[in-house]
Amino acid sequence: MSENLENKIMSQIKSGKLKLHSRYIFLAEKLGLSSALVLSALLAVLFCSLLLFYLKETDNLVYLSFGRLGILAFLDSFPYLLVAVFVVLLFAAGYLISQSDWSYKKPFKYVAFGLLAFVLLIGSTLALTGVVRKMEEQAFRGSGPGMFFRPFFEQGIEMRGRGIVGRIFEIDGDYLIVETPHGLQNVSLKNLRCEQQCEQFKKDDFIIAIGQRKKDVFMAEKIQKIEPGRMPMIHRGIRRQFEIK
Repeated sequence: MSENLENKIMSQIKSGKLKLHSRYIFLAEKLGLSSALVLSALLAVLFCSLLLFYLKETDNLVYLSFGRLGILAFLDSFPYLLVAVFVVLLFAAGYLISQSDWSYKKPFKYVAFGLLAFVLLIGSTLALTGVVRKMEEQAFRGSGPGMFFRPFFEQGIEMRGRGIVGRIFEIDGDYLIVETPHGLQNVSLKNLRCEQQCEQFKKDDFIIAIGQRKKDVFMAEKIQKIEPGRMPMIHRGIRRQFEIK
């Protein structure tokens, strides 16, 4: 039986009906899959670090300190594009793992958990280093590898519809003129909700407010002073805008 099967296979090989892949082709295919897997995993790590950096250095999470009223501002400033790219890369790496030999050696759920843990661990470590900060500098300078990630960094300082962060440049009655990464902005205090006495503001105070933008004026409903060290990406955007060293 085995001899007949062997003879049949050999005859098909000789006739050209069955073609054998050389070891080189087999190795190239394996390297192609492995390379794609490594690239996807590394990019997932990079975008994980970008996401964590964004949440740490921008105004997004701070809006939640306003309670229920801050949810709309939080959603308005949430990095949807960054999250979407990160999730796609993570799923791509997981799919490639499922196509590799690793998924046969161990249950896929353990491999997937290991991939997620690896990405989060390395990504969070990278976010705490100066690597992402350097990429941000390159992005706005327009040179170096970081320039390709400029859209993701720009989202961190873009003009919000429901929130605003900046430094007080001038106080004019019920209005504040605030320095932001997009220039001077008028903030109206007429709709300010004050359960207690409203805070007193002075020039050079950093503030964060929630409300709604109407044309060229931001109508603040709640406003807080913030420590100068918080939301450093916003501060750097203000320095670039006004050429402050």
